[in-house]
Amino acid sequence: MTTWAGRTAVEIADAVRREEVSPREVVADHLARIAEGDGRVGAFRVVRAEAALAEADAVGARADLAGLPLAGVPVAVKDNVPVRGESTRNGSAATSTEPAAADHVLVARLRAAGAVVVGLTHVPELCVFGTTDGVHGIARNPWDLTRTPGGSSGGSAAAVAAGFVPLALGNDGMGSLRIPAAHCGLVGLKPGSGRVPRELGGGWYGMSENGPLATTVADARLMFSVLAGEAAEDFGTRTAQSPGGAGPGGGGEGGVAQGAPASARLAVAFSIRSPIPGVRVGARYAALAREAARALARAGHEVTLAHPPYPLSFGTVVLAHWAGGTAQDAEGLDPRLLTPRTRRHVALGRFASRLGMLRSDHKAALNRRLEPFFTRYDVLITPALARRGPAADAWHERGWLANALVNTACSPMTPPWNLSGRPALAVPFGVLPTGLPGSVQLVGRPGSEHQLLDVAAQLEQLHPWERTAPLSGGATAPAQGPR
Repeated sequence: MTTWAGRTAVEIADAVRREEVSPREVVADHLARIAEGDGRVGAFRVVRAEAALAEADAVGARADLAGLPLAGVPVAVKDNVPVRGESTRNGSAATSTEPAAADHVLVARLRAAGAVVVGLTHVPELCVFGTTDGVHGIARNPWDLTRTPGGSSGGSAAAVAAGFVPLALGNDGMGSLRIPAAHCGLVGLKPGSGRVPRELGGGWYGMSENGPLATTVADARLMFSVLAGEAAEDFGTRTAQSPGGAGPGGGGEGGVAQGAPASARLAVAFSIRSPIPGVRVGARYAALAREAARALARAGHEVTLAHPPYPLSFGTVVLAHWAGGTAQDAEGLDPRLLTPRTRRHVALGRFASRLGMLRSDHKAALNRRLEPFFTRYDVLITPALARRGPAADAWHERGWLANALVNTACSPMTPPWNLSGRPALAVPFGVLPTGLPGSVQLVGRPGSEHQLLDVAAQLEQLHPWERTAPLSGGATAPAQGPR
């Protein structure tokens, strides 16, 4: 008997289009896996079991089934993205319990492409912090149930890493896709500004973008293409490309590119320097990025040790925008229902606004500074994380400073690409001594999402990773909050 839970989105959609399996069978398999394992992982706030099966039947009855890019593919949606008929709690007791009247444009695009929404995933309150816990429950990393999956798209990442769904929709305002992707061994793409519709609150002053979480580069590319509204005919060709469009083989043994063609040779900068003064990258995380850079050099790319010219003021500027965006999102909410760490963060954002620290010219100034660097280099490779993620715990019950310090120490490498609006992705690479997946970050020029995915695909070919956590034994999550 074939089990579809744990298969890739590309495999599932192809089988459904060929009518080798029905969308209902696929969704039922994934719902069974969720029922078996999510009591330990805590990925979902809401599982839409009956509704998802009904939607799967509707997909199976569509006249255009044979042309749907995501035919019958189960997806999870981060709980700050409206899904018709479900409340959007955003990790808070202060948000409305009323069901959303309409889908977010990206949920509508996923459904139009044939995907089935099986549930809404846990987030920290207002998606502020890099651990996913709050009044609705605690999400855990499927690779180590004692650790956080990161945040704020932690529930989405946990759902994909556990094999509960092959794809999940998240968003990224300071690394909120890439950080959980790195913790959970996934591909997480933050598109550049304007590539994917945002339409979420204030968008953290333009820093937040929506994007995919997946276990393979091909799946991430497929979902990104749907989210970006790219033509369906592009899906197959772009999935097959390696850097420079040379195809998956690129020469060499077993379909692995042993040397990129001359036309595909990229100028790659490698850096382990933290953009935030005083925050250092741990040796094990730096070593993974160094080995990934060597792998790209062996594949034929020109790899150079070179550091982006981060301004000394970057830490202060990004902190102001982080807090200021939260203050925007908290407008109209009862502050008495917010957790203390969130109230402090909101107060800091309002203070930054009064001081004039949220000027609209910060993005342009940073990009002017970065432009010569990205004129010289096509791609930047860095560590995705600087430290191991903290314990899966009730961080929302702790003070603001404790949360801010642990977040900053773990993930200083992601925020510059939110403020600058450049595309960036986390891609699995290697394994840490703890047994957790390793990860590196790729950053590119505006509009280079597919080029970054091409480079990630080459790393995937050269250093394949285990896609799904085994979830055998391990810690048991405490009882969750309201579901």
